[in-house]
Amino acid sequence: MNFFNRQKTRTPAETVKALKDNIVRLDQTAAGEGRKRINEEVSRLLASTKNSLIGEGEAEPSPDVIAQVANEVYAQDLLSLLVIHLGKFDFEARKDVCHIYNTLLRRQLGTRSPTVDIIATRPDIIFNTLKGYANADIALNTGMILKEMLRYEPLARILLYSEQFYTFPNYIENTTFGISTDAFACMKETLTRHKPMVAQYLDANYDRFFNMYTTLILSANYVTKRQSLKLLGEILLDRANYSIMTRYIASEANLKMMMNFLRDKSRNIQFEAFHVFKVFVANPNKPAQIAAILRRNKDKLLVFLKEFHNDKDDEQFNDEKQFLIAQIQQL
Repeated sequence: MNFFNRQKTRTPAETVKALKDNIVRLDQTAAGEGRKRINEEVSRLLASTKNSLIGEGEAEPSPDVIAQVANEVYAQDLLSLLVIHLGKFDFEARKDVCHIYNTLLRRQLGTRSPTVDIIATRPDIIFNTLKGYANADIALNTGMILKEMLRYEPLARILLYSEQFYTFPNYIENTTFGISTDAFACMKETLTRHKPMVAQYLDANYDRFFNMYTTLILSANYVTKRQSLKLLGEILLDRANYSIMTRYIASEANLKMMMNFLRDKSRNIQFEAFHVFKVFVANPNKPAQIAAILRRNKDKLLVFLKEFHNDKDDEQFNDEKQFLIAQIQQL
């Protein structure tokens, strides 16, 4: 046995420092055997860092070790480097990055979440994570990290109030089905988890937000259109968004758009549009222009609704439909 060639055992903090050094080397090394060896070392160090944070096998992680690893990750700016260089890592290493991120984000010291606090001072980390949707190789990895970030209101606020929030339609419309679905899920999380904060944002940015959102509702992509209509219904019917809902249902253009969707060739699109249309009709204080459109179309709407999805075995839907018919008859 050759004791002289045995590698010195690193402390967890030294492992993190070595990880940073190897990521920098990876960035500086051209393709070839040298780069391959560095990549293998990065993978090994990432796995070791992950195990320090979550424990190995049945063993629970040591709080002291977690603290050492976390503090070194912060000191070495690894939260940023891991996201920026994720596309250069091996497949399993990317999964380890997600584990490391999610574990650190959930780490608490009393009432504090130190990783959240650090990322809140570094918006570029959030924005670079969102940009991961542009790279098909890492999109679902960065999507997983972004979803975890959005659980925390300070980080969701940064994204929602940024210019980068308005890049979501690009990732939803111009990517593969899997990436598009994941990006939409993250946008939905941004708009629904922290309700009072989101309501305040929508109230202050109503026109810009709904101009963007309408492009998704009118998408030529069936899945995007359906998801967007469904989420619109959820947003409008949330109590926290009452003032936003009253503004939305005062618009003639919005009412006409939903009436057109009621006649869409897709029954699912019709059904999602119904749940937005019903808010216009159920409003006891309809603006004059909304009441006028409904009155003009009263006879057609009554005939249409009486035949609308009659085969649907959904008691709540059928009750709502009967309520709308009664409201329209009274116009």
